[in-house]
Amino acid sequence: MEHVTNEPAGVGRPDWVAPATEPLDPSIPVNDYDSFAEEYSAENENSLLNAHIERPAMTALAGDVSGRRILDAGCGSGALTAALRERGAVVTGIDASAGMLAVARRRLGDDADLRVVDLRDPLPFADGTFDDVVASLVLHYLKDWGPTLAEMRRVLKPGGRLLASVNHPFVEWLAEDPRPSYRETTSHTDLWTFNGKSFPLTFWRRPLSAMTDAFIDAGFCPPAISEPKTAPDAPESFSGISFMCFVAQVPSSGCSYGCQATCS
Repeated sequence: MEHVTNEPAGVGRPDWVAPATEPLDPSIPVNDYDSFAEEYSAENENSLLNAHIERPAMTALAGDVSGRRILDAGCGSGALTAALRERGAVVTGIDASAGMLAVARRRLGDDADLRVVDLRDPLPFADGTFDDVVASLVLHYLKDWGPTLAEMRRVLKPGGRLLASVNHPFVEWLAEDPRPSYRETTSHTDLWTFNGKSFPLTFWRRPLSAMTDAFIDAGFCPPAISEPKTAPDAPESFSGISFMCFVAQVPSSGCSYGCQATCS
């Protein structure tokens, strides 16, 4: 179980994550989930932030998914994929890390539709293949959301939904000293430490307006936004800042998000 501190200002950060304060060793690849897939999956399974805040929020936003075809974009070790399948969805999982997908396959079985796909590349699916796309804690690894969101919109049916979660834009702004410019899109690197070994991961922070603009520019209706709370069954409480969730719909007649200007 990870222990989340409330310092500073109620910002949620597991104790195995720390900002990189020294120059990185150039021989160590960045964002190499293959190198710690097993360790990360074990932490993710029951951690407060993942298992009791973000994942319950995403499944609640998904609602009744029985019979729906869902693309889990950035599925990692398959925890959210499993939750959606248990609710009756037909799920395809993609991830850039073969190591994470190996863990997912052990969880989901040999018949699971799992594919190595980098979200910066075109998606290997026909137009309108899916009813929903879920992107759980993955977009913040991308400098430019535009091409990825455009591909997600392409593979969704008219009226389909994109459900996405990202690190809350206030988290790094509040946690870093000196504070970065909130209104600019900038990168930061954290060191994730498992079993005494540290692995660098680089994330991209951007203001909320840049996030919502990216959905609209990709052709989605203006997204609904939520800030998930800790699930009632969590082993400990946490009232700080952690994640932000979006639900963005592909325009169609009868769109429920009030965006008449963009809906057909």
